[in-house]
Amino acid sequence: MSDSWERARRVLGGARLGPDRLARLRPLSGGTYNTVEELLLTDGSRYVLKVPPAPTAPALRYESRLLIAEAEFYRAAAEADVRAPRVVAVGEDASVPHLLMTACPGEPWDGSLTDTERGPLRAELGRQVARLHEVTGPGFGYPSGALGPLAADWRTAFTTITDAILADARHYGVRLPRPVDAVARTLRSAHPALDEVTVPRLVHFDLWPGNILVDRPAGKAPRIGGLIDGERMFWGDPLADFVSLALLGDIRTDTAFLAGYREAGGRAEFDVPARLRLALYRAYLYLIMLTETVPRAADADHRRWVQEAVAPELVAALEEIEELAPEG
Repeated sequence: MSDSWERARRVLGGARLGPDRLARLRPLSGGTYNTVEELLLTDGSRYVLKVPPAPTAPALRYESRLLIAEAEFYRAAAEADVRAPRVVAVGEDASVPHLLMTACPGEPWDGSLTDTERGPLRAELGRQVARLHEVTGPGFGYPSGALGPLAADWRTAFTTITDAILADARHYGVRLPRPVDAVARTLRSAHPALDEVTVPRLVHFDLWPGNILVDRPAGKAPRIGGLIDGERMFWGDPLADFVSLALLGDIRTDTAFLAGYREAGGRAEFDVPARLRLALYRAYLYLIMLTETVPRAADADHRRWVQEAVAPELVAALEEIEELAPEG
């Protein structure tokens, strides 16, 4: 029996689900950090098991105790009645650190959806995300503690967050379209806009199509099956979720999503302070995407794509900050 089976049986036993009920184990693709497996039990129930890499594996500074953050996200999503996995067990035991959760129906959002299907789904997604953003936290920042304790204000938390990714870029010698110090100066010029955020709210921060499951019940219209991979969540500005929701694009063009978001009570205004904050969050995500290629040992094709597609978007975000931020 493989190590994966032994590990899965041990986790099931710890969760009191009966290790002998494991009927099938299937690796799941799409993740870039954790090992992810689907567990099928003899009664037909499905679970997802996540196991982090070894502590010695190269990683970014915020990528510590990510499973703790992911469990926090799913508990908060349940509070908001948002479709997402439900936490079954969290193991911090050094021998088998893991997160065991229920499986959601559906497959990752892809290009097979028709225009007729896409609009209602984006509106439904908007309503789900608006409900997420109603959940508030005890402070600002990453709940894992990877970058220190939660902060009392968003500017302090986000400064810590961006300083960490810039330190990672320096440490790994990442190829950025501008020098690291120049990027840092531009980001700092927009920091006063962060002071408008006074309530820490639940932010997934990784809602690209691969983390949005679409369920297709027989004879019914497609629906959102679940929002998954919440390991990069933080407590902060809900506007930050708009970056991955319109990855390498502009959320303001997604009229269906915004209509659903506003219908459910979400606030989506794009005045100058909001545009500055959006540019900051775009820059942060694109810095992550550029920097993680080194510790992930990305192949040549992915490195080329990042330089051709992501680096120009980082420059565009920095240029928008330079255009909008008050001098000094």
